Amino acid sequence: MAVDVIMPQMGESIAEGTLVKWLKNVGDKVERDEPLFEISTDKVDAEIPSPAAGTLLEVLVQPGTTVDIKTVVGRIGAQGESARDSAPKAAAVSSAPAPATATAPAPAPKPNPVPAATSAAAPAAVAERTFVRSSPVVQKIAAEHGVDVSLIEGTGEGGRITKKDIMTYIESAASSAAPIAQAAPAPTYSAPVAPAPSAAPAAAPAAPKPAVFAAGQDEVREPMSIMRKKIAEHMVMSKHTSPHVYTIFEVDMNEVVKRREAAKKEFEGEGVKLTFLPYFIEAAIRGIKEYPIINSSVDGDTIIYKKTVNVGIAVAIQNGLIVPVIKKADQMNLLGLAKTAADLGERARTKRLVPDDVQGGTFTITNVGVFGGTFGLPIINQPQAAIMGLGTITKRPVVIDDAIAIRPIVYLSLSYDHRIVDGADAARFLTVVKRELEKPAA
Repeated sequence: MAVDVIMPQMGESIAEGTLVKWLKNVGDKVERDEPLFEISTDKVDAEIPSPAAGTLLEVLVQPGTTVDIKTVVGRIGAQGESARDSAPKAAAVSSAPAPATATAPAPAPKPNPVPAATSAAAPAAVAERTFVRSSPVVQKIAAEHGVDVSLIEGTGEGGRITKKDIMTYIESAASSAAPIAQAAPAPTYSAPVAPAPSAAPAAAPAAPKPAVFAAGQDEVREPMSIMRKKIAEHMVMSKHTSPHVYTIFEVDMNEVVKRREAAKKEFEGEGVKLTFLPYFIEAAIRGIKEYPIINSSVDGDTIIYKKTVNVGIAVAIQNGLIVPVIKKADQMNLLGLAKTAADLGERARTKRLVPDDVQGGTFTITNVGVFGGTFGLPIINQPQAAIMGLGTITKRPVVIDDAIAIRPIVYLSLSYDHRIVDGADAARFLTVVKRELEKPAA
């Protein structure tokens, strides 16, 4: 009997989703938990896994179509089976809350699934699994390559290891020249990582494809992607909502470079590649503690001060920008910030975020320096009051004690809502950030 493929509910507040594209064609074989189609919502873009193994019998919703959650978008069954004979074609729509990940009835019983928020949590949660779920195909690949599947974090339903997971793991291990049976290299967030010490991305998204013009053609029109539409709407709304003002500070990163160099081995022992980003987050949190107006928002004629600091980290992905949030960042140490930022950045680039990952931010940091920018003037991420931009870290001549010295310098910008944040407060906040970054190691 054919299995319905449904539009999942990617969070309690999500009522619909847009099917961006099918990753399989009708008649193609598909493994359980293998990526089947891509969707886009007003919160995240995601690849949705197949609820069963078999053949894609029927596509009921075409790419670019927006449908309600739990709508049947396709069917999977045995090769040669008729979808029309084995399952009703009417879409099923339910107002009842649904799980955060796509699940449809499977032909075989399975262990209790782990909630999506848990299966997509930080890598530390992997160690707590008491079993490893994988298909025969994955087990065969693991045997051929001598891979210990317990070291792999599964992205399928309930933490199930998919074919894509194991192939990504093998390719990652091969590219790093590390033994495959060892733990995979820790994911790195595209934060300023300076070889000299200019910032270069560890895994920057591919550049957009150039437009192709036919003979005699002067322009090409291309519809915006769902994500690009949402970004455009949000940016226009922000500029209409908040009077933007900008303040820029120059910061000597010499002491941070020393601190990072001294701590790198310790962090590597914890499975984390230490970048400069956690130091910027720590310094920003300290500034917010002294000037809480930076961590506030506006509701009509009321200012709302936020006790908890939830730091959004802007991540450039293939078709746009997404801002996952480090929840309760003010309660984390440097290692916790590094681990969480790396995990969120990696999951953002591999479309494994869940809606909760991008909600609740109170302050945002964006890194224009990762692409070589000296500094940027970012747009505020509403309803927040401010966003801090990081420029590239570059060695520059500076005057220290009336002598010229070469130091790694970064420019920090703060875009702020002038309805509630004055220039003096912005400057005081950045003064604290500068002080925290330039102070010698304890």
